[in-house]
Amino acid sequence: MADMANIGFVGLGVMGQNLVMNLNDHGFTVAVYNRTTATTEAFLDGPARGTSVTGARTLVELVAMLARPRKVMLMVKAGAPVFDLVAQLLPLLSAGDIIIDGGNADFQDSMRLAADLEAQGLLYVGCGVSGGEAGARHGPALMPGGSPAAWPQVRGMFQAIAAKLADGTPCCDWVGEGGAGHFVKMVHNGIEYGDMQLIAEAYDLMASLLGLTPDEMSQVFADWNNGPLASYLIEITSAILAFKDADGTPLIERILDTAGQKGTGRLTVAAAMEIGVPLTLIAEALFARQLSAMKDERLAAAAVLSGPEADFPGDRGALVADLGQTLHGAKIISHAQGFMLMRAMSAAHGWQLDFGAIARIWQGGCIIRAALLGHIQAAFSVQPDLVNLLMAPYFQAQLATAQPAWRRVAAHAVAAGVPLPAMLSGLAFYDGYRRGRLPANLLQAQRDYFGSHTYERVDRPRGIFFHTAWSGHGTL
Repeated sequence: MADMANIGFVGLGVMGQNLVMNLNDHGFTVAVYNRTTATTEAFLDGPARGTSVTGARTLVELVAMLARPRKVMLMVKAGAPVFDLVAQLLPLLSAGDIIIDGGNADFQDSMRLAADLEAQGLLYVGCGVSGGEAGARHGPALMPGGSPAAWPQVRGMFQAIAAKLADGTPCCDWVGEGGAGHFVKMVHNGIEYGDMQLIAEAYDLMASLLGLTPDEMSQVFADWNNGPLASYLIEITSAILAFKDADGTPLIERILDTAGQKGTGRLTVAAAMEIGVPLTLIAEALFARQLSAMKDERLAAAAVLSGPEADFPGDRGALVADLGQTLHGAKIISHAQGFMLMRAMSAAHGWQLDFGAIARIWQGGCIIRAALLGHIQAAFSVQPDLVNLLMAPYFQAQLATAQPAWRRVAAHAVAAGVPLPAMLSGLAFYDGYRRGRLPANLLQAQRDYFGSHTYERVDRPRGIFFHTAWSGHGTL
């Protein structure tokens, strides 16, 4: 029927409201419901006034407003609230109807929901949404996955409202089955953690070691945004550093140095640990946020723990140039580790993720959109089965160029006592990955000594294991 809504929305928070308005702008009729009726009424009387958006007071009313197959998108807090809503919707829906979860769900929850709903004849889409408030309103990056049969039913809407690249390509494509959509969004957020921490470390080094003012640093970031580091996060960092409080003081200097998190970085690191991928840089970015939250302990420690004075008598301009190269090299590592995790999880779950397509989706609308992603897409276009981005000729050359500066920055920071956990972790990963031999032979010998865990030998074929009675009378 012509007067039926194309899609229903449950949850009218900032993201929900802006996605609804985006859909309305593109000619889709949306019915909305919020648990708090006053929120629905305020939305209809405010941003949605004069549009085709309609409101419902109950889920029963909402479902009755929808054209078949009915599509209901949930924009609520991940976890129990989603499962509770699904339980309420199930008696109201029919075979072939689609439930879409647009929140930051744990991909394992998405896998469970996809299986449960498909078993009952319904379809499920777990859709990662990136871009924040502005992206939701004017064009986010969308990462849908779940039931493949649902994709033709939602593709037109999703690709219409998604951000567009210069050639008109939408930053939205089908990712894969089960929890693939939310998994890819989770990794996006993990890389976001890494990028943000790297930028924060660059800021700290310029402020603590070089004594640059926020205005001077703002100009550095603006200059960087015109080169290989061009990205949304670099752009907004320049704007943040230039922003003044009411009295003209740089606002950045009045913001408490404790960083929050909503859990996707932790989920990314946990997934990497579970499957055995060394997500070292992103893990350090997560731990840096956790350390920042220990404000009172850090203040107490600052009063009693000694360290070197931050001093740099050299060429500040040269070190800033080195820092730009360092940031570029470390960002490559951050992205490479994210794609390593996606490759491992794709193989484990049979998702057949298209890494070039994912890099394309991330080039517009999302928080980590950057010039770097175009090169990542190109690398996978040339070699779809690329084992690691570091093995692509372009990135080999970029890291070869960056590493001398990276090592100089590392030396200056360590000598001055300025912590660079993500930058130094990225360099350590690069050095470990490029070495054909690591000291793990000693680790394995220790494991065999105290626990009879056995070891392989370099002079024997792989897969043959040996044990030595190291003490002469067995293990301790």
